[in-house]
Amino acid sequence: MKQMKRHIGLAAVTTAWILALALISSPIFAEEKMDKSSSNMEILREKIKADKKLVVAANMDLTDAEAKAFWPIYQEYQTKLGKINERVVKLIVDYAENFKGMTNEVAKKLMKESMAVEKERLALKESLMPEFQKALPAIKVARYIRLKTRFRPLCSMNWPTEFLWCNNVDA
Repeated sequence: MKQMKRHIGLAAVTTAWILALALISSPIFAEEKMDKSSSNMEILREKIKADKKLVVAANMDLTDAEAKAFWPIYQEYQTKLGKINERVVKLIVDYAENFKGMTNEVAKKLMKESMAVEKERLALKESLMPEFQKALPAIKVARYIRLKTRFRPLCSMNWPTEFLWCNNVDA
């Protein structure tokens, strides 16, 4: 039964990503339809977040008590990660805007910001790790970390700007 739940969760996330790729390549992203596509992207973002949470739930095998302790920490992590990823989006947009006329000064500034973002992401993980360890046995914390690392490759591709939010896929 547990395996079936995991497969269903993974199938849901896979379906959402296939839908995302279909949306990227479809003509709905033409400039004259940007309002509609923005709305579609927001729906897709919410769907992927929900599917991701389903996959985490299916794979964590939490007791009721563990779930009660885990999910608020998970939500706090997602909220803080979202703020960090807003900086990532700004960084990528700044890079794109400066690409053709990139100077050494701008490149250094962008690299410095990139390193600061990565440090902040690591600091966030380190700051919440003790809370996860209080809420769950070490085996389940390790399982959650493994899940997080399995989600990351989904966003390592060169997505268009509409998908820069995918850094939130970090479970």
